[in-house]
Amino acid sequence: MLGALGAASLPGSAARSLGGARGTDPLREIGPAGASSPRAATGAELDDALRVDGARINGHLAQLAEFGKNPQGGVSRMAYSEADRRGREWLMGVYRDAGLAPRIDTAGNIVARIDGTDPSLKPLVIGSHIDSVPEGGNFDGDVGTLSSVEVGRTLLANQRRLRHPLDIVCWQNEEGGLVGSRIVSGEFPMAELEQKGTAGKTLREGIAFIGGDVNRFAESRRAKGDIAAYVELHIEQGGTLEARKLDIGVVEGIVGLYHWDVEVTGFANHAGTTAMRGRRDALLAASRFIEMVNHVVTSEPGRQVGTVGHIEAYPGAPNVIPGRVRLTLELRDLAVANVERLYARIVKEATVIGQRSGTRFAFTPTVSHLPALSDPRIREFIRRSAQSLGLSTLTLPSGAGHDAQSMARLGPMGMIFIPSVGGISHAPTEFSKAADITNGANVLLRTVLALDGWGA
Repeated sequence: MLGALGAASLPGSAARSLGGARGTDPLREIGPAGASSPRAATGAELDDALRVDGARINGHLAQLAEFGKNPQGGVSRMAYSEADRRGREWLMGVYRDAGLAPRIDTAGNIVARIDGTDPSLKPLVIGSHIDSVPEGGNFDGDVGTLSSVEVGRTLLANQRRLRHPLDIVCWQNEEGGLVGSRIVSGEFPMAELEQKGTAGKTLREGIAFIGGDVNRFAESRRAKGDIAAYVELHIEQGGTLEARKLDIGVVEGIVGLYHWDVEVTGFANHAGTTAMRGRRDALLAASRFIEMVNHVVTSEPGRQVGTVGHIEAYPGAPNVIPGRVRLTLELRDLAVANVERLYARIVKEATVIGQRSGTRFAFTPTVSHLPALSDPRIREFIRRSAQSLGLSTLTLPSGAGHDAQSMARLGPMGMIFIPSVGGISHAPTEFSKAADITNGANVLLRTVLALDGWGA
C-alpha cells in the first residue's frame, strides 16, 4: 500500500508515535479505567458533538450486499471474482462521494489519504475488507470498511483536520489469507502467487485482475515503524458480546493460528476376509485421534481451540479397510507456549494410538501465524471512547484472523468489535444490528481523534 504509509519518520518515543507532542506516556496520564486523571484523551473532550451518519453506513451495507448476492441471503463475493471487482468499483465511488481520492496500490488494496497538518507525523491507518467466503454474510469486513470511509467523510464534512495523515484502506483478499495486508507488511512469500483462490484464479492472476502489479510489490511494502497506529472495526464473529448484552469489544489480541497436515498409515486389506483383530485400520485410528484432540484441548482451562476440519480416507472403497488417512489439525491461542504444549500432548497421544492400532502418525506443519497482541494504549483509547458514548465494553480475544495481524508487525494495533447476532459469521444469516454498527463507527471515530489528539 501505501506509498501513503511511508511519510517522514516519526520522532520521539512510542508515546510520540501516537501523536504526543510532549513525549508523555498516555496510559500514565489516562490511568486505569475509572480512575481520576489530569486528562482523559478520549476524543470526547475535543469533538463531543462529532458523530458519523449511521443511516448512511447501513444504507451502504445494503447496497454492497447486492454485489455477489446469493439466494441464501448472503453474498459469494470471493476475492478476484467478477462480484469482487464490481464491488470494489462501487466502493471507490463511495470513497469519491465522501470527498476522498482513492487509488489502487500495487498490492491491489484500495487506499485514500487525508493529509494531516504535521508533515513529520506518520499516518494513522483504519480499514478492513469486502471480499467474502463462498456463501458468506453481509457484515464481515464490510462494516469496518464502510465505517472507515464514513469516519473520513465525517472529518472532511466538519473540516476537522488531524495532525496525522489518515489512511483509509480496503484490503484485498483477506479471506484468502490476509493477502493484501501481508504484501504491505512484507510477510507475503512470492511463491504463493501461483496458488489458486476460491474464484478460480491464481493470486498472480487475481491481483492483476483487480488492478495490482505483482512486479511492483516493493512500492507497497512498509517497514516496522512506518505507521503511527492501525485500528480496525469488525463484527465479533462470536456470541460473547450479545450473550452478555454488551456494546463494544476491546480486542486484547488476535490468536495465533497453526495448521498441520496429519497422515495416518495403516494397511489396506479386504474388508470381508480380514478379521477384526488383525486389522491395521487407519480410519479407525484417525477417528480416535479426532476424539483425542478434543479431549486434550478441553482438558485445561483457557480460550484455546483445536479443530480437525478435513479428512480423506484411501483407497476410499466400501469393501477395503482404509490403509491411509489424511486429515488436518488446527490449534489457536493467544499464547504460543500454550499451542506448543497442546501440540506436544497431541503428538504423544497420537503415538500411543498408533502403537495400539498398528498405525503410524506423521505431522507436517503447513500454516503458522503468530499471535498479534493489541497495543495497551490503544485498548485504553477504545475503552474510554466507548465509555464517553455511554457504551459498555468487554476485553476479549479475537479467535479469527484479521488484517490487523499484519499491521501489528508495522506499528501499534487495536481492534473494536461489535456484537454478532447469534454469534453467526461466514454464513448468510450473519447479522449485526444497525444501532451496534453505528455505535462501533462512532467509537472508531473517537478513537482516531484520541490517537491524533494525545498531547495536543
